[in-house]
Amino acid sequence: MSKVIERFPAGGAIDVDDLLAALRNTPAGGPLTVGDDRVVEFLVAFARRLLRPAVARRYPELGSLGFFLRRAEINKLLARVADEPGQLRFPRGTVFHVPPANVDTIFVYSWALSALAGNANVVRISSRSAGAADAVLDALNDTLAEADEAVRQTQRMVTYGRDDVVTGALSAAADLRVIWGGDRSVNEIRRHPLAPHARDVTFPDRSSFTVLSSAGWLGADERERDAAALGLYNDSYWFDQAACSSPRTLYWVGDAADTEAARTDLLARLRAVLDGKRPEVDAAMAVEKRVATYGLAVDGTATAIRFDGNELATVELADPADIPRRWLGVGTFPQARVDTLAELAPLVVRRDQTVTHFGFKAEELVDFARTVAGRGVDRIVPIGDALSFAATWDGYDLMREFTRITSIIAR
Repeated sequence: MSKVIERFPAGGAIDVDDLLAALRNTPAGGPLTVGDDRVVEFLVAFARRLLRPAVARRYPELGSLGFFLRRAEINKLLARVADEPGQLRFPRGTVFHVPPANVDTIFVYSWALSALAGNANVVRISSRSAGAADAVLDALNDTLAEADEAVRQTQRMVTYGRDDVVTGALSAAADLRVIWGGDRSVNEIRRHPLAPHARDVTFPDRSSFTVLSSAGWLGADERERDAAALGLYNDSYWFDQAACSSPRTLYWVGDAADTEAARTDLLARLRAVLDGKRPEVDAAMAVEKRVATYGLAVDGTATAIRFDGNELATVELADPADIPRRWLGVGTFPQARVDTLAELAPLVVRRDQTVTHFGFKAEELVDFARTVAGRGVDRIVPIGDALSFAATWDGYDLMREFTRITSIIAR
């Protein structure tokens, strides 16, 4: 028999077959429904714990999560899947989540939306999780003490090693499987078959970039520029720039003189943020950054490289098309200039996910999106909002993915 370690509800080892058997039991009080009050009350109480000053100060990303799960925000989420005339929404059933290890709180967003949709959930938590992830698990288990028993019965978070038997059993039992991570992780999990009626929602390798209007930057006031520098820091440093939505390249749009002045100003302000925040960049990371950036120079992608301590590296790209979509290490910013935003549209590929922006008018961004025409880019958001999770992610309307529709036609 293959076992897993229960992280929520906290416990010891349990056989995977016993875990699945418990999930199949009807909860006390009846099956969960879309927007079930028992789940809503649990999530609201959980959010209050995350928003406590001591937690939010230590892990700023958990403050964003707490805001996402406030009652007002939950009501907005549920409005997306409200019953309509002739269409009723129901849970999909059992959902198996495989989140990434490099963004150690993303599992909460995925799980919370699925739980709101009334599903039973099993979430695999990486054995490498620590810090914010452990704080989340502690808050979840603390909240459970005052929650309805149905939450304990239907929501499970577990840790286990590389065990194909466990992954196979959880996959076979799932009505929906949610896979986060790189292409390799997605393909690895997909080796395990689903039931014929079930399906996957996958979040494979993605990359993101920032666009800044040079004229827009120079025309902004001091407060707006400082906020943008802080926003770039938050977008890039919270998860070591490894999150799929963290920018890997900065594009300046404007003439050469404006761009030089704007870029110099941004980097000075970002340096001031770094001096205040003092992010930890250890020696191994610093070496990795140098290896990666010098590699760009060797293959002709980079024309200049500048290091400002271990926290900040800038790379001048030989050509705007030379987007280094792979991770180069935290605080590494390849940069290029183009004359117009439209010049970037042909460079977009399906892998590109989020474009963060500063200094552009709404109609300029809409025109850019229409030019890209869905070949890539699922999100265009202000600088500072790259990591702000939303119920629409990678082009999926997740609340709808987590529910199924029963149509009713009366004669």
